[in-house]
Amino acid sequence: MGFDWALPYASRRSPVFARNLVATSQPLAAQAGLRMLAAGGNAVDAALATAIALTVVEPTHNGLGSDAFALVWDGGTLHGLNGSGRSPAAWTPDRFAGRERMPDFGWETVTVPGAVSTWVAMSERFGALPFERLFDPAITYARDGFPVGPISARYWRLGGRMHADKPDFQAHFLPGGRAPRPGEIFRSPDTATSLESIAATRGESFYRGELAERMATCARAAGGALDENDLGNHHCDWTTPLGQRYREVTLHEIPPNGQGLAALIALGLLEYHDVAGLPPDGADSIHLQVEAFKLAWVQAARHIADLDAMKRTPASFLDPDGFREQAAGIDLQRARGLTTSLPSSPDTVYLTAADADGRMVSFIQSNFLGFGSGIVVPGTGIHLQNRGRGFSLEAGHPNRVGPRKRPFHTIIPGFVTCRGEPLMSFGVMGGHMQAQGHVQMLVRLFDHRQNPQAALDAPRWHLREDGALLLEPGHAPAVIEALRARGHAVVLDAPAHLFGGGQIILRTGDEAYCGASDSRKEGHAAGF
Repeated sequence: MGFDWALPYASRRSPVFARNLVATSQPLAAQAGLRMLAAGGNAVDAALATAIALTVVEPTHNGLGSDAFALVWDGGTLHGLNGSGRSPAAWTPDRFAGRERMPDFGWETVTVPGAVSTWVAMSERFGALPFERLFDPAITYARDGFPVGPISARYWRLGGRMHADKPDFQAHFLPGGRAPRPGEIFRSPDTATSLESIAATRGESFYRGELAERMATCARAAGGALDENDLGNHHCDWTTPLGQRYREVTLHEIPPNGQGLAALIALGLLEYHDVAGLPPDGADSIHLQVEAFKLAWVQAARHIADLDAMKRTPASFLDPDGFREQAAGIDLQRARGLTTSLPSSPDTVYLTAADADGRMVSFIQSNFLGFGSGIVVPGTGIHLQNRGRGFSLEAGHPNRVGPRKRPFHTIIPGFVTCRGEPLMSFGVMGGHMQAQGHVQMLVRLFDHRQNPQAALDAPRWHLREDGALLLEPGHAPAVIEALRARGHAVVLDAPAHLFGGGQIILRTGDEAYCGASDSRKEGHAAGF
């Protein structure tokens, strides 16, 4: 019996209220997090179990070879963790001479995967449960199998076509010669074995043991640069988040090499305009947000890079006098042009977790372009990210490719405080959509007081690199025409995945939270 797996109706999901919550893009992963909370773990344990499970049940967007970033409220302080990896030591600019841009796939896109180190660092500093316990759900899903969701099945099919020339990928992800269909069981015993090794060695096998050796051997055989020293020298970094006040709240982002700074700049500009006085879905509000984001995006494209390579400090972009001057230059009746050059991909997983003791986690993990580089290390289930695609080849640019350097990153977790107290952990997946989505969520929640689920359900705009303004279905015809009249190159038939997918947990008082999950994904907010 066949079914139509499309979802043709607007979301009518309800906000979820609970003392303990997990929200993410795949329901089975959310349940993994809840199991940790029910077993006496805290929000960090829940977030990590969810992230680890996502590498198995949503491999189209992340895996053991991913990078990750996190913002952690420990009950009194907000901490940032940069879990992105650095380039191989052999990646000099000369290695890529003659190219117009970085390649899309293959070993010349693979930087050191940082997600595993992120799990270890978070568990050591804030976890309550034994590290190996966090892997139980993921190992079960990998060894015994799990039913593939309908949205994942679609991306899986596309990934299979994209990597049709890679035998190791085909053998692992396309058993029987095709992608699994919605509801079919997918098993990955190789991934289960790797997960067991990572759990037992607290990540050592991945960076300095058997798994590291297998990755390096695979790279050498294909002419790749990644070696045992690159893996063994990797470390993630705790960092102080950047903050920008907007109305009565403050948005916090991880400092570069991520693009969170762009969201902070855009909100700093919007602070000087009465967005709350405009209809939330009207042309005036959309125009103002888009124009502010254009100014932010230009600065992101010119300056965001590995923090050690940037020519300006991130804080220097958040000057109130500079915001006032730039905000005054926004033409409320005319769109400005835009052409930028930034790497983009909508393929990411985001999760958030909160517990009854007040801890909250905002966590994002990604392989970048779908299944990443397309490389699967034989016998391990490890499929590697292609984050090296985020480098520039422009001479003199701070983000120019170089040895042991972090590339520009699209993935950004978000966190909101109010008067120094935790209020909201959230994220919006989807390449360039992420910083734009952070801005749209802040405007809807704190200018227009929409609840988290309504803010996620609302139709979105997406500013493309060439300056075109993509509008999701649901915008009124009069709004579309008004935006065109101001000079926006409006596009109405953009692929749905470009508008991303979000998850939100909002603190509603001393004892409860409100969770929301985006219907654009297979997402799920659940709690008790």
